[in-house]
Amino acid sequence: MSDLLHLQPRTTDLAAGLQVRRVLPAARQRSVGPFVFFDHFGPVTLAAEAHSDVGPHPHIGLATVTYLFEGRFVHRDSLGTVQEILPGALNWMSAGRGIVHSERTPPDPQGQARRLHGLQLWVALPADQEEGDPAFQHVPAERIPSLQVEGAAVRVLVGQAFGQESPVRVASPTLYLDVSLPAGGRLELPPLAQQMAVYSPEQPLQVAGEALPACEMGVLDAAAATTLQAGDVPVRLVVIGGEALASPRGMWWNFVATRRELIEQAAKRWEAGGFDPIPGETGRVAAPPWRG
Repeated sequence: MSDLLHLQPRTTDLAAGLQVRRVLPAARQRSVGPFVFFDHFGPVTLAAEAHSDVGPHPHIGLATVTYLFEGRFVHRDSLGTVQEILPGALNWMSAGRGIVHSERTPPDPQGQARRLHGLQLWVALPADQEEGDPAFQHVPAERIPSLQVEGAAVRVLVGQAFGQESPVRVASPTLYLDVSLPAGGRLELPPLAQQMAVYSPEQPLQVAGEALPACEMGVLDAAAATTLQAGDVPVRLVVIGGEALASPRGMWWNFVATRRELIEQAAKRWEAGGFDPIPGETGRVAAPPWRG
């Protein structure tokens, strides 16, 4: 019997021609390490008239982790951050007690067809940090540790692996790798974290000898090493994981917390205009009705 748990995504339309596949949270697996949310968007060529901007919206109790394979967009937040994110770079935004941000197309590609492909993940902050100060980190592509392991190209986006450590400051033990396997290539993935999973955005692969289709997450037996192997074409995949959450998390809209009252307070605060605004931004994304 296989130890590989398969998680299939739920697909929704975010904008004209842009689909999002949401893998976490799933009924069979609410989280992997501290990761409580896993969205995969693209790959897609957006039409010139397609509107893919996400306006000002709030978060509490989590860190957003954004990573692009193709395309670019500009992050703005209520701390005053203005940061363009490019493929291979990593944005880590810690919401703490509350932050507002937006994601918009840079000026020069506006009105043109454009490529977009990437991942946005949420990390639940530890209980003693979920009401802390918000913060933002940007690590450009050239600062991400990269190495060759058994012929595989590995980028250590977050955490530690194969003797390398990411510069991203984390709230709890967290693992996030970008792995590229050549056609027919394989990688022996050691047990790097208490919980681990793999996801290939475009190509199928073999995980411990079992087929894992593209756009499905395979939750691993993290107590033992696992062999990852490409077929006849190269495969790019990510590995996520970390220390298991010490307590369950409630999630509603853009809010994550250990206590229901924190989410309810945030919902009322957003409705009342109580979050700090983004300098220079107008408009806001309306929350769904609060139903408790």
